[in-house]
Amino acid sequence: MTTLHIILTALGAALLAGGFSAWYFTRRVHRKVSYMLDAMEDGELNFRFDEKKKIGGKINRTLNRVRGIYEKERSEILEQERFYGQMLDHVRTGILVEEDGKVIYTNKAANDTLGLPALGHIRQLKNIDEALYSAFRDVNSHRESRASFYDERGQKSILLTASNECIGGKNVKVITFNDVTGEMEQNEEISWNRLIRVLTHEIMNTVTPVASLSQTLTQEVEGFSGQPGYEELKSGLQTISSSSRGLIKFVESYRNLTRVPLPVKRAFYLKELMERVLNLTHEQAAGSGVQCLYIEKTEDILLYADENQIAQILVNLIKNAIQAEASKVEITATIDLSESVVIDVANNGRPISRESQEQIFVPFFTTKQEGTGIGLSLSRQIMRLHHGSINLSRSDERMTVFTLIFK
Repeated sequence: MTTLHIILTALGAALLAGGFSAWYFTRRVHRKVSYMLDAMEDGELNFRFDEKKKIGGKINRTLNRVRGIYEKERSEILEQERFYGQMLDHVRTGILVEEDGKVIYTNKAANDTLGLPALGHIRQLKNIDEALYSAFRDVNSHRESRASFYDERGQKSILLTASNECIGGKNVKVITFNDVTGEMEQNEEISWNRLIRVLTHEIMNTVTPVASLSQTLTQEVEGFSGQPGYEELKSGLQTISSSSRGLIKFVESYRNLTRVPLPVKRAFYLKELMERVLNLTHEQAAGSGVQCLYIEKTEDILLYADENQIAQILVNLIKNAIQAEASKVEITATIDLSESVVIDVANNGRPISRESQEQIFVPFFTTKQEGTGIGLSLSRQIMRLHHGSINLSRSDERMTVFTLIFK
């Protein structure tokens, strides 16, 4: 074999060995890259390649660097998600994201408004109210929607809007909604007050002269005693005078709705107020065979309010229960998780009909034959001036419950 053949053979062997080594090295790198990508895709980052190896150390350092960059980016994204999640939990607007009925996300305001700790599908809203489910199902980007439902604190009204979005390649519906119960009640109250002012003004302007004149004429006709028709005339004038005075008294009671004084607040123990209220209603309750109880679930509840105005509300609720032929009135008080004082006034008297439940806080509305329809309306105004609320939270064959909340 010549020297040339030996050189060519050695060169070929070297090339073959180099090619095999390159193929083997490339294959190992490919396996490492595939392993790293699979792990990163599964969210597993608990791996690290050995950077001290003589062969492949540089490649390993590069792969570890890529893993570090990815881990840093993922951490920043998760931190941003937590930040935006906390920010959305602090807004007062309820936010719900759903895909074909399946709920992907809800913020804290949404859960609080709906009274649910979690929501997986909007079908669950049927358990609260069928109309509420329909409102969430049908709301779209073209128009606003309203819905009303009852929870443990009474009737609640919400205003819903929606928009269709593409998030992460999914077509979803983003529903935002707000509790507008207080706003609606306030607007209704303002409207009723304006109407009452106009009506009472006009009625008083008409009736006051009639009452005054009829009383004067009654005194004048005394001089015609014994004359024909005297008794009929006197009786007629007395009827006009009496009816006029009754109407004036009735109108004056409604004027009180528009003249509720601002509360003079001070701190007092609720237990002391309840002792006073139970004493005020004891005679009437005992005469009707009604048992009145007060249970304080949180000890030594301190209330900052106008004591006389709150007493007026509680006395009115107890009297309403007595008139509803209740045999037991139970008043309970507690402090809830939001630090609000919650007072429930429950009785086992006749329930309020479903139709009447919608109207009981409306001025002029009453279910009593001799009622004026101002007691509950006045109570709601007093609670609003205290930045609180009063609602009918339950009324059925077993129990009727009014709930007062002081925030």
